[in-house]
Amino acid sequence: MTMKLTSLTCAAVILSGCAAANDAADAVARDRAKTVVNGVVEERFPGLNARPVTDCIIDAATAGEILEIAGASVTGVTQSTAEKVVEIAARPEAVNCIADNSLTLLGG
Repeated sequence: MTMKLTSLTCAAVILSGCAAANDAADAVARDRAKTVVNGVVEERFPGLNARPVTDCIIDAATAGEILEIAGASVTGVTQSTAEKVVEIAARPEAVNCIADNSLTLLGG
């Protein structure tokens, strides 16, 4: 019984380490994607407070889209990247989020 408990404890420690690594990788990808999205929003909508819009777009994106957009922080933003950002921004969850944050967008 002790051996089985020790094995389970080791497995739990390994899995929690994997979860922590995944969380860290997700955070890095989201941060890089935010940098790209922020640049696209600032370019497409000059004078707008891009940060809240960026957060809404990132929250509406899938994990795959976040990785794709984050890759543009290394390879460079293409027209395809900008179109993907605009496409995500047009989703209902992003539109609702942006509307909910409209005072912040106007600097209020």
